[in-house]
Order: sequence, then structure tokens, then C-alpha cells
Amino acid sequence: MFERWRDGRRADARRLLAAEAVPGEQWQEWLRRSPVGPDLVARWREAGDYRRLLGDEAYRQQMVELLSRAAPRDCAAAGFGCTRRIDRACREPEICSQEPGAGPAGEGRREGPVPGACDAFYGYYGDDLRIQVSFAARERHRAVFWADSQGAVRLWVDGVPVGTEHLLATPGYWVGDRFFVADVPGPDDHPAQRYVLSDLVTAIVSLLIYDADRSAAQLLVPRPDELWSDPRVERRGDVLHVYADPAARAAGRSDRTLPAT
Repeated sequence: MFERWRDGRRADARRLLAAEAVPGEQWQEWLRRSPVGPDLVARWREAGDYRRLLGDEAYRQQMVELLSRAAPRDCAAAGFGCTRRIDRACREPEICSQEPGAGPAGEGRREGPVPGACDAFYGYYGDDLRIQVSFAARERHRAVFWADSQGAVRLWVDGVPVGTEHLLATPGYWVGDRFFVADVPGPDDHPAQRYVLSDLVTAIVSLLIYDADRSAAQLLVPRPDELWSDPRVERRGDVLHVYADPAARAAGRSDRTLPAT
């Protein structure tokens, strides 16, 4: 009984997140200038009605098209959770609705309150819909991760489907302003391979690296001596470094290097 009550409370909280943000004056000023924001606000705040009206497939198509053209401030105005707090809408629109400054193209994350809003946004509706929108440095590219009860997890970068032939294990992340990285299940014949009850599916994973500038993807499969349990990719100059896990990254022990030119 308690578990059903608790799960119901969680579902209620997630539904509230979808409809929580009624844009105030600060967001209204931005939305008047945004070509995408007003439609995104309507479709997310009234997600239940739109899903019933359109069906899940058409709703997904319309939302992905909007999110693939959206700016961070559009997502914040719509009421998505953000880098600062994934479970609630922006609380300081007086800052986040301002024009962003000219930032570097590095790997540093944008966490609000900051002019121009955060660099990642999260949406949950009930227990069957999860959305993540991630912006590359300087907003040069955007990735949309979509998971629902109707089919496989999906990923789009700048509106282009990515990794459709793979089972995506994680929502992924940007490396600088060009490369998007996501985990996919690793090889069955890896000597350290095993299956685990988590989103990762396998304990040893492969890496899908998408070059958004060239619209090209490559799959990196770990060799038998590469224990990629939680791999990380980092860019240093014109080189991408692949690390087996956060500890290896901290120690500077990369397994592979790739050109990033």
C-alpha cells in the first residue's frame, strides 16, 4: 500500500513539473521574440492534452522538431528542470532570461542562475516520458534524448536521428561545442562483460561519438584489455582522449586518443 502511495506521489510531482511554470513577465519578454518558445510552452505545459489529441508518435515528432530549434531560454520558460535542479522549473527568471554573455567553447557546464539559462534541461511526465535537452558550448548544437513507453530510447542532434541502430544506455553529453558522446552496450565477448540490472544493460560499454559539425558518427568498441565500465571522453586541443572511468580520467590514463580536427 505504501509503495503504491509513494509511486503515486512521485507521478504527481512529475506531472506538476510539466505544468509548473506559468511564464511570468521576465519570460514573456523573451517569448515575444522567440520563434519557438510559445509553441514549446503550450505543448509542454499541456502535455497530457496534446498527447491525447495527437497520439504519442505525433506528439513526439512535434516536440522533437521544436526542441531541435529551441534556445535554452525556451526550455526554461516552458518549465523544464535544468542543470541546477532537474526536478523543478527555473526559480530566477530575472537572471536567466537575460541575454547570455560571450562564453568560451570549452567543456564547462552552464549552471544557473546565469544569463541565457542553463545548458541542459529535463522533462518528466508521469512514469512513461523522459526528455533531456543538452546544448553544446555556445549553443552551436543541441541534442534531444527521448524515452517513453512506446518504443526504443531515441536521440536526435540538431534534428537528425543518431544511433538508431544502437540501444542507447545513457542520455549522453557534449564534449566542447562539437562532439556528442553516449554509452551503448559493449561487446558480448569482452572478458569482463556481464549483464546488470540498470540503464547500462551491460557492465562494459562501447562509446558512440557523434561529430555534429560533420554529421558523422563512429562507434568505439573496447578491446579485451580496455575496461570501459564508465568511460569518459575529454578534448585537449585537437585531440579526444578516451578514459575507462572517472578515476582513470583524474589520473590522466587514457586508453585511446582520436583526432578532433
